[in-house]
Amino acid sequence: MPDTSLLEPVILGVCAINLAFMAAWLTVGALENLFHPFLNETFTAQVMDMQRMRDEYPEAYALVAYRRIESPVVRRALFRLVLGWELLAALALWGAAAAVVLAAFGAVAAGPALAAGLVAATLFTAVWAGFLIIGNYFCYWFGHEGGQNTHFHMLHWGMAGGMLMVLAAVALGAI
Repeated sequence: MPDTSLLEPVILGVCAINLAFMAAWLTVGALENLFHPFLNETFTAQVMDMQRMRDEYPEAYALVAYRRIESPVVRRALFRLVLGWELLAALALWGAAAAVVLAAFGAVAAGPALAAGLVAATLFTAVWAGFLIIGNYFCYWFGHEGGQNTHFHMLHWGMAGGMLMVLAAVALGAI
């Protein structure tokens, strides 16, 4: 039988690194939204106001104009709600990454650490799925294709991170 003594810590290390990368990426974005909200809030408001669609595709806009959110107060409240979710997901990712590192060193069991990683990856995925769903409601592919593209990439990263946690749990016999 081959020596697999290093396999468990390596698998857990890879999982921890992936979680830490997701945490770092989301932390940067959330902190920008917290300390420099105008960088992203402007485009978020444009999506909810359907501004680019209204300007560039008036015939299509006329069919869905009732979806527009004109109130800056409502838009700002929704932006803050999303920011709270981003911060929660980032904290969960950092905590899960730490738990998986501890598991790699044998300080905690791998199963619960990977479960925390799966939950954190799902929270990360939910950020981007939420943007895609809400963006779809506001027809943001009319003028905000770059944002939509980024959201798809991040959704896929989160889904892959979740699958990595499950595959690691299977490989390590945690499930």
